[in-house]
Amino acid sequence: MTEPEASSDIQVDFEDDAVDASSIRSARHVLVVGGGRGGAGKSLIASNLAIYFAQLGKEVVLVDADPSGANLHTLFGLTAGRADPSLDSNAPRSFEEALVQTNVPGLRLLPAAHDAVDIPFLHRAGRKARWLSRLRALPAEYVVVDAGPGHGHFALDLMLAADLAIAVCTPEPPAIEATYRFLRAAFRRRLRRVLARDRFRLPLLERALNDLGHLPSPLVLVRMLAKIDRSLADLAWSEANRMHVQLVVNQTRVRSDLELAGWMSGLASRHYGLPLEELGTIEQDDTVWLSVRRNKPLLVDSPASKAGRNLERIARRVVALSISKEARPAPAFPTETPTLYASLGISRSSNDEEVRRAYKRQKEIYALGGLATSSLLSESELKSELARLEEAHDTLLDPVRRRAYDLSTFPDEQVPESLSARASRPALAAEELMLRSELLRELGPDTEYTGALLRKVRESMGVDVAEIAARTKIAKAHLVAIEEENFSALPAMVYVRGFVNELAKFLKLDPVQVQRTFLRRVRASVGPE
Repeated sequence: MTEPEASSDIQVDFEDDAVDASSIRSARHVLVVGGGRGGAGKSLIASNLAIYFAQLGKEVVLVDADPSGANLHTLFGLTAGRADPSLDSNAPRSFEEALVQTNVPGLRLLPAAHDAVDIPFLHRAGRKARWLSRLRALPAEYVVVDAGPGHGHFALDLMLAADLAIAVCTPEPPAIEATYRFLRAAFRRRLRRVLARDRFRLPLLERALNDLGHLPSPLVLVRMLAKIDRSLADLAWSEANRMHVQLVVNQTRVRSDLELAGWMSGLASRHYGLPLEELGTIEQDDTVWLSVRRNKPLLVDSPASKAGRNLERIARRVVALSISKEARPAPAFPTETPTLYASLGISRSSNDEEVRRAYKRQKEIYALGGLATSSLLSESELKSELARLEEAHDTLLDPVRRRAYDLSTFPDEQVPESLSARASRPALAAEELMLRSELLRELGPDTEYTGALLRKVRESMGVDVAEIAARTKIAKAHLVAIEEENFSALPAMVYVRGFVNELAKFLKLDPVQVQRTFLRRVRASVGPE
């Protein structure tokens, strides 16, 4: 959640330990999964991410950092540990000796104390620094940490210090509320940490928090600080934009669930000023339940299941993000009222059709009783946002009113701004870049086109199946069947030939080679026409 260029003098826990965050970021890849309600699926995601990295041939350590509910051992059919392996402060190798080999080559588990009588080691004052430094020294390329639920100090410190922080949510109001609360708590924790040694500005921050009387959103706090001390407000805004949390929505069932991660990402940016970046979704799948019952991780027990494929794609995006060095410019200091373009989430160069689509999408997001806005806005605030959307729709679709609005709002800018839709989704952009580099080596005049390869080409272009279906008029179910090579779900061969031809044209591939090789696979499976 902290960018690589972040300053290294930030303390991990200024109340308890003087721990330098750079000592945590020195590892190659430290991933922390947390930031959500209990039962959201953090253990599922942490364990299967670790398995995916191990299957790539990496040395991986999976850390159970949830002392109050340690259960990662059950996912691998291992016996629970009874004692905290890190209590012996005189044994520098105690961590490494406590590692347990799992049934996945290259993956070892560092269990938490189970049924401990004493206070967990990690919750004792003055111990976090030693624990984290030992975690750093583990011989692994990837360290994946399950931080457990909630927003206690230790969980927040782990997420704030991670190379990549992943918050897990489910499409339910309590879980969504917990995710937004985690973001607010993490920002307050980060800001207090940065100002720990600033005797002048830390009291100003505390005064602002006391005056507000509740855990505020980052934008509300930044705007209040601007009235007290502009330099402090600038610092707070800078720290807000250096927090980068990846969001995974688990147990999705319907279309609105699949949209939830993107909606929450946009809402967090718009109302909190924080980059909550969509990483992916995991479909509701009984196979997950069955794998837990069998004491086996999903990617070992049922890698071809729906949830398994979802997890693999999330893991692939994590790998892409870990090698991506793309810098992201910091946005301008927030104003009290966003522009009409910002309200719709579009750029000034957007055409009328893009305005209509954005208006329809935002109306669904801000609908009274909507899922994504759970606990984020009050009913009066939602009504105000809906009125703002109506104003944006009516103004931007009227050429005369739009021109007058542009002249009054952007008097010094004559050229419309352009906005990359992918720039606000760094996980997807990094994945597409990685896929394109792989495809340069895989595609050629003699390439054998499979459903998996066609999916990879599509994903490298950043388009989904629904978009291709709308453009080519091919049923979405048929496109999915082609990618999954579910040949029994396809119509007669004459239709399949036409589908594959149109799909190849859309993907900018050689239609003749795609037809020849893919139809050969169809005939080998179902027989000749």
